[in-house]
Amino acid sequence: MNPETYQPLLTEIGETTLQNPVMLASGTAGHGTELSSSINLASVGAFIVKSLAVFEWEGNKAPRLHETPSGMLNSVGLQGPGLSYWIQEILPSLVTHGTKVVLSIWGRTLDDYSGAAALCTDLPPEVIAVELNISCPNIENRGKMFAHSPESAKLVIEATESISVPRWAKLSPNVTNLVEVAVAVKDAGADAVTLINTLMGMAIDVDKRAPKLGAGGGGLSGPAIRPVAIRSVYEVHQALPDFPIIGVGGIASANHALEFLMAGATAIQIGTANFANPKISEKVIKDLLKWCEDNEISNLREIVGSAHNSKPE
Repeated sequence: MNPETYQPLLTEIGETTLQNPVMLASGTAGHGTELSSSINLASVGAFIVKSLAVFEWEGNKAPRLHETPSGMLNSVGLQGPGLSYWIQEILPSLVTHGTKVVLSIWGRTLDDYSGAAALCTDLPPEVIAVELNISCPNIENRGKMFAHSPESAKLVIEATESISVPRWAKLSPNVTNLVEVAVAVKDAGADAVTLINTLMGMAIDVDKRAPKLGAGGGGLSGPAIRPVAIRSVYEVHQALPDFPIIGVGGIASANHALEFLMAGATAIQIGTANFANPKISEKVIKDLLKWCEDNEISNLREIVGSAHNSKPE
């Protein structure tokens, strides 16, 4: 292999090209340059910012985090300064770091999403995609999530069609019809899906006889959800083999990333592991490159979905 042209980690998500498949997941690396003292933000494939709404939002009451035996419960509640403020005051500093940025947006209603989309029609070229976090409460549907039905998920994609860059729909694992939801967002115009968001969970303080999180329940992330995430990626890829999937859920090593790719993911995101080791993404990138060299892989796309081609002995 020619070392000058050997780029095994080069990743294509639809029409979007990344230098490698490793991204920082939304909600785990802040809204801006919070991790820049720990890692070179330009080293990752892309950085997905913490989800923003068209309005400022204070989030949930404390306590917001609780460590579990193999993961973490969080109930931060999508705290954020608002999309306009982020575009004007925070995004410019990210641009100076040379990182590719994926903006994550959320909303409580379809009007919230369409309002956010209106602010995403003239983004700088460093913003390569918008991830639609549709796994958050939907007050138009009695507190359910938009991602909990194909019909409501489809409506969000349609409400954000004015966005000028590719749209990735982040879906929820807390459903029995994930493939149907993925098909719905694809048919509505989404360019990719991110699988998966957190699993709903809760912890109880037995001395106080009350939930340990201020909002009651929260979202479970980390190693505990990795098997759920891998199966989700596998099933959606099986149904939609040509549709880009970004895998996320408990990834903390190159081997974990390879599992997702072999299940059918085109790229991956590292989330909870960033809290334990802010440098983890750089290690995963380095180890993926070594794996490709050791296994004579010219590009990781050679293994995407490869677990579908054979059965266990």
